[in-house]
Amino acid sequence: MSAPPPAPGAPVKTVVQQVVREVYVPPLVTPPLQGSLGDIPFLNAQEAPTAPVLARKQPDGSWRDVTAAEFAAEVLAVAKGLIAQGLEWGDRIAIMARTTYEWTLLDFAAWAAGLITVPIYPTSSALQARWIIHDSGAVACAVEDTAQARLISGERAQLPGLVHLWEFDTGAIAQLVRAGEAVPDVAVLARRAHTAPQTVATVIYTSGTTGTPKGCVITHGNLFAEVDNAVELLHPVFKSVSKDPASTLLFLPLSHVFGRMVVVACMRARVKLGHAPSIATDELLADLAGFRPTFLLAIPYVLEKVYNTGRATAEKIGRGSSFDRAARIAQRWGEAHHNGNRGSLGLRAARALYDPLVYRRIRSALGGRVKYVISGGSPLGHRLAAFYAGAGIEVFEGYGLTETCGASTVTPPLSPRLGTVGWPLPGTAVRIAADGEVLLRGGHVFGGYWDSARGTVVPATDHEQWFPTGDLGVLDTEGYLTITGRKKDILITSGGKNVAPAPLEDWLRAHPLVGQCLVVGDNRPYVAALVTLDPDGLFHWRQMRKKQDVRMAQLVHDEELRADLQRAVDDANRLVSRAESIRRFAVLPVEFSEASGHLTPSLKLRRAAIVRDFEREIDELYGTWTS
Repeated sequence: MSAPPPAPGAPVKTVVQQVVREVYVPPLVTPPLQGSLGDIPFLNAQEAPTAPVLARKQPDGSWRDVTAAEFAAEVLAVAKGLIAQGLEWGDRIAIMARTTYEWTLLDFAAWAAGLITVPIYPTSSALQARWIIHDSGAVACAVEDTAQARLISGERAQLPGLVHLWEFDTGAIAQLVRAGEAVPDVAVLARRAHTAPQTVATVIYTSGTTGTPKGCVITHGNLFAEVDNAVELLHPVFKSVSKDPASTLLFLPLSHVFGRMVVVACMRARVKLGHAPSIATDELLADLAGFRPTFLLAIPYVLEKVYNTGRATAEKIGRGSSFDRAARIAQRWGEAHHNGNRGSLGLRAARALYDPLVYRRIRSALGGRVKYVISGGSPLGHRLAAFYAGAGIEVFEGYGLTETCGASTVTPPLSPRLGTVGWPLPGTAVRIAADGEVLLRGGHVFGGYWDSARGTVVPATDHEQWFPTGDLGVLDTEGYLTITGRKKDILITSGGKNVAPAPLEDWLRAHPLVGQCLVVGDNRPYVAALVTLDPDGLFHWRQMRKKQDVRMAQLVHDEELRADLQRAVDDANRLVSRAESIRRFAVLPVEFSEASGHLTPSLKLRRAAIVRDFEREIDELYGTWTS
C-alpha cells in the first residue's frame, strides 16, 4: 500500500498593506500530456481487472460489485453502439436522468467514442431542456423514463438537429450494445487515440440564477487537473488505509459539476462507487444502510437534514435536551480539534459518554462507516462543521463553480479551519480583487462559454487567465479563504449600509423549521426576511405542539411558531452588527421550489423571481403596501 503523499506546503502568499491579496498552492501531480477521461476504464481494467470500481443495486436491495474489467467491457460495447448509430467524433450527446449507473456508463462510453456529453437536470422543464439541446447542438439525447421521453418528444419539432432519443427504462443501453456488435474494437481505440487533454469533454450549463443558462466548456485536461490533485490532497478519503476500503454512495445529481467530478475522481482512484437516484429521506437512508460508504459527497442541505432528523427523533422520545447537550459537547470538541488541541479531560469524557447515545446514531444514519464528508454547493457553517467533527465525521468543505470543475479551494486534511473553505486546491491560485471579488486561476479553470451561433468558445478569463467568480471573499494571514457573499447580491440599505445576505440566510436555513430564507433590504430602511417552512420540521413541530389541525394560512401567524422562528433570527443576528440584523420577517404559506421558479435545479435562490412574486409581502414588512 502506498504511503500518503506529503501534504502541500504552506501557500505562497502575496501581501499588500498587511492584507493577503493572493495565494497559490503548487500542484501535487503532473498533468497528463495525452489521453482522455475515456481511457480511465480501460487503464483500470488493464492494471486491476478484478478491482470493484462500481456497485449496482439489485431488486432485492443488495449491492453487486462491478469489476474494472466488467465496466470496461460495458463501456466498449456501448461506445461501439454510439459509433454504429452514426455519431461522429466531437458530436454532442445530452443526458437527462437521475443519479444512476446508466448515466455514468453512457458518460464514459461517450468519452471513449470521442463525444461531448451535455447534462440536463432530470427536473428540467420542456423549455429548459429544449434550450440546452438546441444551444449545445446535441444530435442525441438519452433520458431515464417515459415521462422525460415524452417531454423531449414534445419539443422535437423545434429541434431539427436532434436525431436520436433513447430511454434507459426501455432498454436503451441494450439497444446500443446490439447496434454496435458489428463495429470492431479498433474503431473505439481510434476515437480514443484522437482525443487529448485539450479536447472538450463536456458542456455543463449553469443554473441560470440571473438569466439564460450558459454552457461551460470543460476539457478532459480541466477535469484531470481537478480530480488528480483532489485525490492526492484528500488521501485519507480516497485512499483509505483502514480495514474498510474506500467507497462512496453518490446521491448528488450527475447533471451538476460536483457529482460529475466525484465520479471521475472515484474512477481515477478506483474507489467503489454506488448510485442513489433519490434523496427522499427514507429512500436515501435505506440506500446508505445497504451500501455503507466510508465517505460521502453532500451539500449542506443533506447534513442539515440528518442533524435535524436526529434532533426531532430525540425530542419525540423525551430526550431533546439530552441531544442539545450532546450537540454542544460535540461542537466544543470539534472546535478544539480544529484548533489543534485535544480539549480538556472533562470534554473528552463527556464526548465519550454521548458517543453511544447520540453520535453513533448520527453515524448510523449515514450507513455506519462514514468517516469523511466532502461538503460543497454553499457554506456549511461553523456550528454544523464543528458538530460533525465532534460526532466522529470529518467534514472537508470546498468552494468552486461549474466553471472550475467543482472545487477550487478545499479544507486541507491536516490543517482544518472552521468557518473557511480552506486553501486553494493544489495547482490553483486565488486572488482578491480591489472590490473584494474572488478571482481564480489554474488548470481546472475552464476556457470559456459555448457560443452556439459561431460554434466556438467565448473566453471568460482576463489576459492573465484570472476568472472572476462573482463571489466576495477574504484571505486570512495563513491563506485560508472565507466567502462573504455574492457580488450581485449585496444589499445597500437606504442608510448606506452594505449587507451580505448569505451568512444570515445560511444560518437560518440550518434551523429545523426553516426551508428557505431570502434576506431583503436593498434601498430600504432596515433588513428583513422572507421565510418558508421545512415540511419535515413543520410536521414534527405540529406533533409536538398538538397543532396538526391548524390550517397553514393560520399557522404562519401562530404566536408559538413565530416565537420559535424569532429565536432563530436572534441567533442569526449575532453574526452581524445591529445595522445588518434582521428586524422583521414574514412566514410564507408556500415553499420555494424549482417548479415555482424560485429555486434553480441546484437549490439556489432565484432572487429576482422571489422579490417579484412576493412584492406585497416585502412591502408589508416595511409598511409600504397599498392595494
